[in-house]
Amino acid sequence: QVQLVESGGGLVQPGGSLRLSCAASGIFVSINAMGWYRQAPGKRRELVAVITSGGRTNYADSAKGRFTISRPNADNAKNTVYLQMNSLKPEDTAVYYCNAELITSLGIVDSDYWGQGTQVTVSS
Repeated sequence: QVQLVESGGGLVQPGGSLRLSCAASGIFVSINAMGWYRQAPGKRRELVAVITSGGRTNYADSAKGRFTISRPNADNAKNTVYLQMNSLKPEDTAVYYCNAELITSLGIVDSDYWGQGTQVTVSS
């Protein structure tokens, strides 16, 4: 079983910052990439940012210049991903989900691993 556990959401005023964390645990060979998606009420889930095991990143246009995705280099934290969110706007309000693409214990590449979601609300 593979689990992704998120933390760090909450209520913040416009212009404020939050840092989301996600830790993957369980039995798997390795992680190819980890990312963050979000889903606002009445909208489809959308990509926010993704980072590969090699450190390559990709951001949604709405996140560029404000959000930073990162993964620790330390061996004991390599299955963790962070999303630093600065200059938050009301339109960033959504449930944020962590996602992982990994190589399972059977040697299969599988990208259908999701966390439970963490609420981010930007409001004054």
